[in-house]
Amino acid sequence: MHTTTHITAMTMDKPARKEPPPPRNGVDTPTLFATINAVAGQAELARFRFRARSRWVSGTHSVSTMKDFFGAGAEQSHATAHEAHGDHPAVLCGADQGPTPVEYLLSALAACLTSGIANIAAARGVTLHKVEATVEGDIDLRGILGLSKEVRNGYEGIRAQLTVAGDAPKEKLEEIVAQARARSAVFDVLTNGVPVTVGISA
Repeated sequence: MHTTTHITAMTMDKPARKEPPPPRNGVDTPTLFATINAVAGQAELARFRFRARSRWVSGTHSVSTMKDFFGAGAEQSHATAHEAHGDHPAVLCGADQGPTPVEYLLSALAACLTSGIANIAAARGVTLHKVEATVEGDIDLRGILGLSKEVRNGYEGIRAQLTVAGDAPKEKLEEIVAQARARSAVFDVLTNGVPVTVGISA
């Protein structure tokens, strides 16, 4: 059955399968299950530390590089360094050399939910035909411009609208999205907060 649905996610867990299903949706499902089992037996393997290193270019333009990270008990690295340019558009006095930092935040949420949907669908034997996400955030610039102490600096609200199509009934697709939201690291950070420290070195 091919189902397309716009989803407002809910929380719903499903028990793990004893035997992993074959690869699906571009996900190496057996390796995914092997990783889950390995971490279940050695909790220290679950400890990861990701890094982004940024350098200022000019004006509001900066470049961040994501290359190395710690995980699975050792230092790791991506196959290649990934760069992300950040800037402001001309209307916000920038050179428009990249998205704004707050747009990256929306992109991170969309990517996190999407990857979760792909993994969970594969684990549950559902073939996906389409996953699309539109994420919007409302922000009042009077906060960061120092024009109002009553206005916060960041987003006042964020909305994620998902369209998911696959060979499963609407209810099962909704369960998959609900589980993706429940296990999304970015959704957790945005909704529950996380301590952030800022240091300065010469």
